[in-house]
Amino acid sequence: MFPKIIKLILAFFTLAFSIYQFYEGAIGNGIFLLLLCGIFILLYYKNEFILLAFFQLRKQNFEGTLKWLNRISNPEQNLVTKQQGYFNYLHGIILSQTNLTKAEKYFKKALELGMSMDTDLAMANLSLAGIYMQKRRKREATLLINKAKKLDSQGMLTGQIKEMKQQMKRI
Repeated sequence: MFPKIIKLILAFFTLAFSIYQFYEGAIGNGIFLLLLCGIFILLYYKNEFILLAFFQLRKQNFEGTLKWLNRISNPEQNLVTKQQGYFNYLHGIILSQTNLTKAEKYFKKALELGMSMDTDLAMANLSLAGIYMQKRRKREATLLINKAKKLDSQGMLTGQIKEMKQQMKRI
């Protein structure tokens, strides 16, 4: 993994060399270098190991997800704030299978740092509400479910929110 400053330096130099290639008349090389510059900028905002961890999570491979997350050394220094949010969010999902107390800590940290999509924030709120429900903390769970409902503007989580509300009535 490259530190984020090196990604920006590589993007700058490939952009400069791309402009030079356009000036020299090598249009194909210039276009290719612009695409390469775009990849460096993309990887500045989207960490490559977090992307690979999400792919493993899609396959329900929690060990693989944890393996990719463990490759990130010193996440506070090497990741942008929103990437740190996703880092903690993924750890929370993995730990929610085994250790609810640690998962709660990671979900709180992910919500504190923020994530780029409202749906992800809604899902983190919903997961934390589920943890609170299992710990019989109904008031906090209700607040988080309502917050998740507000954040879910596209209605992707409406079924899960309704199910959580029905479970809240049973408590």
